[in-house]
Amino acid sequence: MITIRDEIAADVPAREALLDRCLGERRTAKSSERLREGRLPAEGLALTAERDGVVVATVRLWHVDAGGRSALLLGPLAVSPDLQGEGIGRAMMREAIWRAACRGHGAVLLVGDAAYYERFGFSGDLTRDLAMPGPVERERFLGLELRDGALSGVAGVLVATGRPDHAAPLAEPARRAA
Repeated sequence: MITIRDEIAADVPAREALLDRCLGERRTAKSSERLREGRLPAEGLALTAERDGVVVATVRLWHVDAGGRSALLLGPLAVSPDLQGEGIGRAMMREAIWRAACRGHGAVLLVGDAAYYERFGFSGDLTRDLAMPGPVERERFLGLELRDGALSGVAGVLVATGRPDHAAPLAEPARRAA
């Protein structure tokens, strides 16, 4: 049986190992990572799935400013390779979106496979005038409104706004295009 629950500090080493297995060592070089560096995930929005006491999946959401509006950045989502295809990723996504909506957040952004994330309502149309603070394949930058109009008219480069993680150095602030 798989249990989805809040991440706890004891999960972090297993979470990091799972992310390395699923996403490889280059995972920390991605543009999304610039928005997570030196920050804590949004409160109540760091999830772990476990089976028999073993971490088998993870997802976190992070506070960002999206063109002057608060939003969340989702990621990374990872499921143990031996359990992929069993619906754990789908369950993690639904739980994360539901929790974000229950906490009053208006929008979720992510960089990922459009064919996978469209089933949850994500669309590239919502991020048309937004940009990441580094290179990203445009078709992989997606948004989901949890409240109608939450991303309407937004434009600019995403900026990290979450609580600092005092155990990690803060990344240099993202620069807005003039």
